[in-house]
Amino acid sequence: MTAFPGLTAGTWTVDPAHAEVGFVARHLMVAKVRGRFTEVSGTVEVGETLAETSVRARAAAASISTNQADRDAHLRGADFFDVQTYPELTFESTAVTADSMTGTLTIKGVSRPVTFDVEFEGVQADPWGNTKAGFTATTSINRSDWGLTWNAAIEGGGVLVSDKIQITLEVELLKS
Repeated sequence: MTAFPGLTAGTWTVDPAHAEVGFVARHLMVAKVRGRFTEVSGTVEVGETLAETSVRARAAAASISTNQADRDAHLRGADFFDVQTYPELTFESTAVTADSMTGTLTIKGVSRPVTFDVEFEGVQADPWGNTKAGFTATTSINRSDWGLTWNAAIEGGGVLVSDKIQITLEVELLKS
């Protein structure tokens, strides 16, 4: 496929040891809090053309980590992800181009369209004879669009947690 040199048709699987679904939110409107989902999986079905290519991915909601136990427990609870009721976040593509992928992102039972900017990092063989490909994808969402509306007003104006969330996917794929 000329848009992604070396990426051959077939099934490519997300290598969870070399994949990260990360996010950034503003806190108190003056700082950034970074987090990630540590349990991710997915497949990319590469077609002969980009129009025939599809992406499916999932992240376990309970695997959210911001490196702060109390905050992570709050994020797993009903105020945010409600992981007991909604155990997964999913993405299913509807269109893939040389520099973007559009699809349906489902969080907390709410499905909405989203477009990621995509950067192809290349294809390489590892020392064990496996073929790997790398991609970075980024987007911004308004968390309230997915029912993640908990917040608190702060005395100096503004809110505790920004509505705008930046999402970055760093993904290494393994040719199946």
